[in-house]
Amino acid sequence: MNWIKAIMAKLVQSVGQSGLLRYLAGNRRLKYGVPVLLAFGALGIWLYRTGSIGPAKVVAAKAEIGTLKPTVFGIGTVQAKMTYNVGPVQTGKILKLYVDQGDSVKAGQVIGEIDPVDMDQRIASYYAALVSSQHDTAVAQAQIEQAKSQNQLAQAEIERYTQLFEQGAISKESLDTQENNAKVAQAVVDSALSNYQSTQSKMVKAEADYQGQIEQKKNLLLISPVDGVVTARNMEEGSTAVAGQAVYNIIDLRTLWVQTRIDQTQFNGIALGQTAEIVLRSNQSQRLAGKIVRLESQGDTVTEERLVDVKITNTPNNVFLGDLADVTISLPDAVNALYVPANAVKSENGRDGVWVIRDGRAYYRTVKTGVKTMDGNVQILNGLEQGDTVIVYSRSKITDGTRVRMVSEL
Repeated sequence: MNWIKAIMAKLVQSVGQSGLLRYLAGNRRLKYGVPVLLAFGALGIWLYRTGSIGPAKVVAAKAEIGTLKPTVFGIGTVQAKMTYNVGPVQTGKILKLYVDQGDSVKAGQVIGEIDPVDMDQRIASYYAALVSSQHDTAVAQAQIEQAKSQNQLAQAEIERYTQLFEQGAISKESLDTQENNAKVAQAVVDSALSNYQSTQSKMVKAEADYQGQIEQKKNLLLISPVDGVVTARNMEEGSTAVAGQAVYNIIDLRTLWVQTRIDQTQFNGIALGQTAEIVLRSNQSQRLAGKIVRLESQGDTVTEERLVDVKITNTPNNVFLGDLADVTISLPDAVNALYVPANAVKSENGRDGVWVIRDGRAYYRTVKTGVKTMDGNVQILNGLEQGDTVIVYSRSKITDGTRVRMVSEL
């Protein structure tokens, strides 16, 4: 480029601009050769600037020291750790259902009933038997009191008759008759006590039978075990539900988490208790806070991912099971870390490295990388020094010793 400018300047200086034009017009070869020469010169300039000839154009950056705030990104689905299946403990026809999908429920709330059939009549019968046994027990108690009173009187008579006999006022037969009456009175007391125990046992059994029927009727009630939300109503009124069949599915909103898939190559450094930011695909304007509460021990050999369960700590009301969510996990800060743009790191033969520029040429250098950040930086643990210049982008193939020219953009 410079030599073309020099020739043109020399010609203009020698013959002047007007003379040069007359000279070119009179010289057929120069008339057509100079434009061609200028065209080739322009083409050469364009090829040089685009990097087709000359040094390869590259965008470069320097290795710097600073504090990195690394994060790991993953995609997951909203799930509930605690899910409850509510159904009858015995087979029966559904009589009433009081809530539907999406309704909020409280612990202990009756949300449905199974048809009791003739259970109310049976409860009434058992109650009547209980009342009868209670009456019989009360009568037996009264009989005991009466028998004890008569026995006390008989015992007192024995003492009086004994004194009279010792004084010779009565015969031995009269004393024997009174002693026999006392024994009969004691036997009546013993019989009354035995009868009371029998009636009391019957009363206890009748009460147990009655309470058993009450509890059995309670078993026909469908009751929410927790404060939560109904996620499914699987049956309708009039349907027959067998024992153990789920009529409702209820989740505890306090146990919502996002089962997040993390690439195995990014799993290093993730630990329990780390915080995360959760963005639901259904509401991308809202940022939810999260915390890692479980690290799955088994990875997916097909997708090469591992599951991380991130609990939603500020659960909103509009979260639905199965919602997709973007999860960004915050790792500990890397202080005084040497870092370069992540795009500068290339993999050659399975090993990470960077192209370092020295004296206008590129040389490949193997490095060991650390944490990465969402803004596109990666920590360099060894292989580089602060201030080293590395290639970030290049449209040309780079090999060891390739001449390069740094530009601000490609």
